[in-house]
Amino acid sequence: MQMPRDTLDEISDENLLVLYANGDPDAARLLTARLAPRALGYAARLLADRAEAEDVTQEALLRLWKIAPDWRRGEAQVSTWLYRVVTNLCTDLRRARGRRGAVGLDDAPEVAGGARSAEAGLIEADRMAALDAALGQLSDRQRQAVILRHIEGLSNPEIGAIMGLGVEAVESLTARGKRALAAVLAGRKAELGYEGDMEDEA
Repeated sequence: MQMPRDTLDEISDENLLVLYANGDPDAARLLTARLAPRALGYAARLLADRAEAEDVTQEALLRLWKIAPDWRRGEAQVSTWLYRVVTNLCTDLRRARGRRGAVGLDDAPEVAGGARSAEAGLIEADRMAALDAALGQLSDRQRQAVILRHIEGLSNPEIGAIMGLGVEAVESLTARGKRALAAVLAGRKAELGYEGDMEDEA
């Protein structure tokens, strides 16, 4: 049974997944619209390659649709499960990339455009490129923790569920990642407008 679109907008991710498993295509479209941009943004930051990030997002969503009929309610949030799959796929890709050679900074994802001046766009692009380059110098686990916490805005328990870590381990990993990021950006913070951000952020 298909439900009206305005009703679907108010349904949780988990219930949308169950509706999809029961044959409701509108539920799949809405859940994709909710989750795909977040998964894509996360993957793009981990990989610094938009095309690979799109492939990872597509694969992660395909896996979500495959497990939908077997989804066990209450065991995990759909978004947490998806972040975990994206993390694993990105880790596999980065390992494979390491075996075949590194990707250059020119392949970093582009910043989405908006109604901004050309100068503001260039400044933001410089900031994003610097941040992406700095994130690329962190260890995989630190990069994942910092992105999930400070870019994706997830809580430490959510990150722990995604990364298979306890809350204290997440806090430690995030703190080490922030310190490493601050050290990498230290010479450019004023130029990029990041002065104080890394230390002040909780």
